[in-house]
Amino acid sequence: MQVPHKEHLYKLLVIGDLGVGKTSIIKRYVHQNFSSHYRATIGVDFALKVLHWDPETVVRLQLWDIAGQERFGNMTRVYYREAMGAFIVFDVTRPATFEAVAKWKNDLDSKLTLPNGKPCYHLIHVLINLYHQHLICPPECQELCFVLEMKT
Repeated sequence: MQVPHKEHLYKLLVIGDLGVGKTSIIKRYVHQNFSSHYRATIGVDFALKVLHWDPETVVRLQLWDIAGQERFGNMTRVYYREAMGAFIVFDVTRPATFEAVAKWKNDLDSKLTLPNGKPCYHLIHVLINLYHQHLICPPECQELCFVLEMKT
């Protein structure tokens, strides 16, 4: 007798300001490669990660790399539709990108709702090897996550 095969598809958003490393994170996770030379995303880009969860379950993660430029902000409602969760990314060496996390979460809250409640948010902080610059420290991240009801 054949074991029933289950497949799940989850749309996950990867959002944050321009140049914080969203595309790098996705490329590293999906394709296991890294480049320090990426171009700015225009609008949205997609990647698919297939996970063999167990012998009879396949999980497909559809990762939506949303452009961080302000000019694409009016399209986010379309991009956010039917998402199950979001990763909000900031660069620890650029405090303005950390301050923008609340803006990104508010944008999600105003444009995305699920039948069973709000989606799951995770905060990702990208460390660029620039030791001479000011870094956002973990306590600041934990405090922001507590205030915005997010996970790190």
